[in-house]
Amino acid sequence: MSPAEIVLLAVIGVLSIGFFAQWVVIARRRELRERPTWSDLGIGFVTNFGDALGIGSYATTTALYKFRGRPRDELIPGTLTVGSVSVGIAETIIFVTLIAVDPKLLLVMVASATAGAWLGAGIVSRMRRRSIQLFMGAALLTAALFFVIGNLGAFPVGGTALSLSGWRFVAAVASNFALGALSTIGIGWYAPTMVVLALLGFNVRAAFPIMMGSGAMMLPAAGVRFLRSGRFAWGPAVGIATAGVIGAVIAALVVKRLPSHLLRWLVAAVVTYAALAMLRSAQVEAAAERVAGSAVKESG
Repeated sequence: MSPAEIVLLAVIGVLSIGFFAQWVVIARRRELRERPTWSDLGIGFVTNFGDALGIGSYATTTALYKFRGRPRDELIPGTLTVGSVSVGIAETIIFVTLIAVDPKLLLVMVASATAGAWLGAGIVSRMRRRSIQLFMGAALLTAALFFVIGNLGAFPVGGTALSLSGWRFVAAVASNFALGALSTIGIGWYAPTMVVLALLGFNVRAAFPIMMGSGAMMLPAAGVRFLRSGRFAWGPAVGIATAGVIGAVIAALVVKRLPSHLLRWLVAAVVTYAALAMLRSAQVEAAAERVAGSAVKESG
């Protein structure tokens, strides 16, 4: 393991300790005792099992939450972010130690994603319910599109490079900043990151440490803002944080080479449904707001 990778893991460890300490303090201060249900634990395990395979967990978790009808739409982004911190730590430790990548590129990409997530969380935590529904609906449709493209074999195959330089380096860093910000409105960054790096001639396999390291760094940074705002569901978040780690570790260490073609088609269908349901919810809420506005005018 290179010195840069050791530094990365050390920084992630410090950030994560601070995050979990603050979570405990806030829980005690507000006297919250909500525990995860078996459904919360099951969703956390299954979706993060797929996460470690590169499928991602944000879209699939959101889809299952929509099917179940809980938590409320405006709490989903914060729930995903807060709950996924521990999963990101576990995945980073595994993939950073198993796959070689340019240390400089790894550190700068991780830093740019963290900055993007910090900015994005600050915006999302103050957004209106219908705005979140619209943004997440669009994000889920984008994720579904990536799944379909991959299933049809249209993903760029990438190259053999383990480092980037010049404009390619700048493009990779800038894209990771944008993806870090978008992650806070429910869009996973794994598939988009693989596509961007592949288009730049990067080895797709070497993208995994970057994806996992970016997640482990930006999740605590974004999660702190959701903790302070209270815009997340406690039980479901704990379900992801506990069972999700188990699912991710099993997938990464035991079946990380498992073919996932059929699973990706299923995920594409489920995510598309969830996206349409989210957009439909936004439409219904907009209609309700118009009716309420008309009633206020008439009463005035």
